Amino acid sequence: MQPDSKRHTAGVRSEGFTLIEMLVVFGVFALLGVIASQIVSRVIDNQAVLSERGNRLVEVQRAMQIIQRDMLQLSNRRVRDQLGDVAEPMLIGADGLMEFTRLGWRNPFAARRAEVQRVRYLTEDGDLYRAYWTVLDRAPDSEPKLQSLLTEVTQIEFFAVDASGNEYSFWPQAGADPNDPDRRLAGILMRIDVSPFGTVERLWPVPA
Repeated sequence: MQPDSKRHTAGVRSEGFTLIEMLVVFGVFALLGVIASQIVSRVIDNQAVLSERGNRLVEVQRAMQIIQRDMLQLSNRRVRDQLGDVAEPMLIGADGLMEFTRLGWRNPFAARRAEVQRVRYLTEDGDLYRAYWTVLDRAPDSEPKLQSLLTEVTQIEFFAVDASGNEYSFWPQAGADPNDPDRRLAGILMRIDVSPFGTVERLWPVPA
């Protein structure tokens, strides 16, 4: 009976796992757990980046739509500034920003005001604002209302483009012949450097 008993005991031991084998299995599972957690962490981080990038894209697109709406409504209407001096329909100055008159200012409540609006784009602390006046010919105490358009703007410049395709950082051009068809204002070019998309360029034709 003793030989059979020994053979039975040896067979039972051969069906189990040794300590080293168990440690190897636990090590493999631990490694798989670390890899899985890293993958999940990266997926979550990527999702957060995509969500943030998507929200930023919506903000940029909204600002572009507002700017485009203004550009397509440019008017030849001159105004008077706070000092009573006549200001041209569109001005582009040394700061690369612009002020202009535009049509189509909606008046759904039939307020006592014109449907023509004077607008200026300006930057402050890296943010882009749209300023507008409730009157065209301004009094000394006339103050613009500010509309926030876009944050984290590194740089923005506007250029006047004539019929020959030349770009001007100042407009109107001093001494230019207003009857020269090649020097006629034909478009507005905007270059804006905005995080995280870099430089964005838009060109709008000036309404005839």
